Parts: sequence; structure tokens; C-alpha cells
Amino acid sequence: MATIHREFELAASAAQVWDALRDFRAVHQRLAPGFLTGCRIDEEGARILDFSNGSVARELPVSIDESLRRIAYTVTGSRMRHHHASAQVFDAGEGRSRFVWITDVLPDELAPDIAGMMDEGAAAMKKKLEAEAQKSSSGRPT
Repeated sequence: MATIHREFELAASAAQVWDALRDFRAVHQRLAPGFLTGCRIDEEGARILDFSNGSVARELPVSIDESLRRIAYTVTGSRMRHHHASAQVFDAGEGRSRFVWITDVLPDELAPDIAGMMDEGAAAMKKKLEAEAQKSSSGRPT
């Protein structure tokens, strides 16, 4: 099983980042717009995500832990035999946070593709979340 780990710092508070991350239904608007182009919720509560590269994924929430600022989900109905991912936000000082995103996937051969998508997603998150933090610190509406 391949494990893909991404970790990056953000110029946004952990509370701001967590507020966007935990909003499972608005990930395409609040967390990674541009990388994600659409999101709809199915009858089982899974989110069907449209990616900018044309991919579509069905992500079923596993847990949303408010005390740990951690979300876990799994992709179902795809060419992957196994997928589990978690994303967690940590405080990194005043107005800063650290984002940790881990994905386990089978088969291993899919890891480079998933890693590339995680890199694009991380870049979109950093852009969006830091822009929102900048707006809120300047007093402009978000």
C-alpha cells in the first residue's frame, strides 16, 4: 500500500482553515476552488467531486473530529482497490497553521497520479485560504 503525505504551512489561523476544511459540502468553494470545479451530495451523504482535470470522485466521509480538527474520508466506486485519506489542521502560531494530508491507496501504481493531484489540491488550498485570511485581517468582507 502506498502512503502519500503532504504537509504545508499556511498564513491563516488554524480556526480559519478548520472552518473551511470541515465544511464537507462546500470543499469546491471554500477549500480548493479551481482545483475542484463542482460538488454535489448523493443520497448516502457522499460528495461527488468534479476536478479541473476532468476526473470525478465519490468521497464518503468517515469522521469529522472537531477536537482534533481532523477529517477522514474514503473514495469509493473507482479504479482504486483501497483509498483512505485524512486531513488535519494544527496551530502554528499567531495567524498561522500547519496542514497535514495523508492518503493511503492501492494499487501502488496509482500513487504518482494521486500525489500529483494532492500537490495541485494543496496549492489551491494555500491560495484560497491565505487570500481569505488576508481579506479578514484587512477588514474586507470574505
